[in-house]
Amino acid sequence: MSDRPTEYRQHRFRTPTGGCELFVVRHGESAPAVHDQPFALVDGHGDPELAPDGRWQAERVGERLASEPIDAIYVTSLRRTHETAAPLAARLGITPIVEPDLREVFLGAWEGGVMRVRVAEGDPIAGRLFAEQDWGVIPGAESNADLVARVVPALQGIADAHPDQRVVVVVHGGVIGAIVAHASGARPFAFAGADNGSISHLVITGRQWIVRRFNDTGHLAGELSAEPDPLT
Repeated sequence: MSDRPTEYRQHRFRTPTGGCELFVVRHGESAPAVHDQPFALVDGHGDPELAPDGRWQAERVGERLASEPIDAIYVTSLRRTHETAAPLAARLGITPIVEPDLREVFLGAWEGGVMRVRVAEGDPIAGRLFAEQDWGVIPGAESNADLVARVVPALQGIADAHPDQRVVVVVHGGVIGAIVAHASGARPFAFAGADNGSISHLVITGRQWIVRRFNDTGHLAGELSAEPDPLT
């Protein structure tokens, strides 16, 4: 019999059987807004293309995740997510699947790039938005409750469709804020403003959501510029 005492090592996290690992990527930086030149709309949502920095970020995301055993890639109905997913999809030979309900929060009268201008100019409604932590203070915009009611079932559906698999989901800043706040029980805007090209990591097992990582930007060292789009 050994005289060596029994050792109890610290627990190392393992995804539970049946769980889905989700790498949630914020799209690369999109084209800048310009006064009186609103972005084209898709189903009412501003639909800018990626800016040059955003395309660089997309390439870095592709490099970072290409070595992971990825089973599926999801994007939204807006092209900045398609363009961000494209380098990774090409490396892995995976055709992205569109999940429209993960599109960005609808900004009502502030769609098409208007929000960026209003926030930059110090519009009083922007102050209320951050103080009250509800997108619905913008005229005609989707409320935070409605956003959560839309995106949480959509992400849950993806997880349910991919048990014991790893999935990349390329979405938007407002969506990431909503799902990480939901997963952690935090206030609505606690995780607003994930960086463009960042990776957050969730595990969903049944109805249990676990946050493993938020706003990982290690792959973006040496970024072209340091002025990310703050929210959408």
